[in-house]
Amino acid sequence: MDHLLSDRIRRVTESQTLVMTKKARELSAQGVHVINLSIGEPDFGTPDHIIQAAHEALDAGYTKYPPVTGYADLREAISEKFRKENGLDYTAEQIVVSSGAKHSIMNVIMSLVNQGDEVIIPAPYWVSYTEMVKLAGGVPVILHSSIENNYQFDPDELRKVLNRRSKLFLFSSPCNPSGTVFHKDFLDSVANVLAQHPDILVVSDEIYEHIQYTGKHISIGTNPKLKDRVITVNGVSKGFAMTGWRIGYIGAPLWVAKACEKLQGQFTSGANSIAQRATLAALTQTLAPTKQMNKTFKKRRDFVVKALEQIPGIVPNKPEGAFYVFPDVSVYFGKMWGDKVIHNSLDLCLYLLDVGHVSLVSGSAFGNPECVRISYAASMEDLKEAMKRMEEALAKLTP
Repeated sequence: MDHLLSDRIRRVTESQTLVMTKKARELSAQGVHVINLSIGEPDFGTPDHIIQAAHEALDAGYTKYPPVTGYADLREAISEKFRKENGLDYTAEQIVVSSGAKHSIMNVIMSLVNQGDEVIIPAPYWVSYTEMVKLAGGVPVILHSSIENNYQFDPDELRKVLNRRSKLFLFSSPCNPSGTVFHKDFLDSVANVLAQHPDILVVSDEIYEHIQYTGKHISIGTNPKLKDRVITVNGVSKGFAMTGWRIGYIGAPLWVAKACEKLQGQFTSGANSIAQRATLAALTQTLAPTKQMNKTFKKRRDFVVKALEQIPGIVPNKPEGAFYVFPDVSVYFGKMWGDKVIHNSLDLCLYLLDVGHVSLVSGSAFGNPECVRISYAASMEDLKEAMKRMEEALAKLTP
């Protein structure tokens, strides 16, 4: 009966991160000790003061439908957060709270992209960007990069692809999957290009803002050349270890925010009421647990990068943010395991799962097929064992 499915859903491919996570869980259910480095989720618990705020919200009776755009005091807090931490001027009216940053991005795309509109996306990119664009009837236009330039695209290439069909420029910094942080000079060069095309809007995904090792986070929305054209996406999943709470938000031009409110009102209405009250605590109280988590991630990054450098042929990058390493593993393409050929990074990931019992994600899911994504959101004990297993498994491959 699947012939009755819509063309819309047929255009979309399943998330490879979720596919690999599912395969890892299936093996684990069979009694295999799988180390899962495929999922983009902090391994820390939500800080106690945030959990306490949720308990207090329950006791206070926050169990009714919330406003579609979010509670007024939370939107005021987000507006203040943008102003103080990011130098961005969004009023509370320009804030829309949604069920995760993924939901926020989908709201924006569905509100802005028409059939045939082009959305420019630098690679590597988060797996869902291209599929979201396809769902809206848009066309993803990919800007390629490589490990040699630290996964930063050439702004001149951006200039070349812009045309009358271009609608959005969508990117993340820190980047999932590469961990690349786009610094001010680079963002300014991008803004200089986009400034020549006033009808193109920018969607800046900053969900990993608090997980970066370079100092102060820079938002492209602070560039005056892009005033009133930037939609800033953020949330609490990564920086506050609140993935299951499902709260994201945007700051946007008022007309975009109102469009997202209209769309969200027909799809989901307001985000979870208790999670919103917990988010208010996350954004207005101490950042000490977040800062400690960031220090731990940095130590893990340093370990994983050094360990990968010891594995023959792997070329790791040194990410400046998020909790992923995105090494080039193409040296193993064409090698053999028995009578099976490792044709690409997906084959390699499946091999490492079956033989090494380590779960990674193919770089093809992110637009760079010569790479794999390794999450270091895992204990140091697991990371040490995973690197050992990977090295041993890869050594078994033959030319």
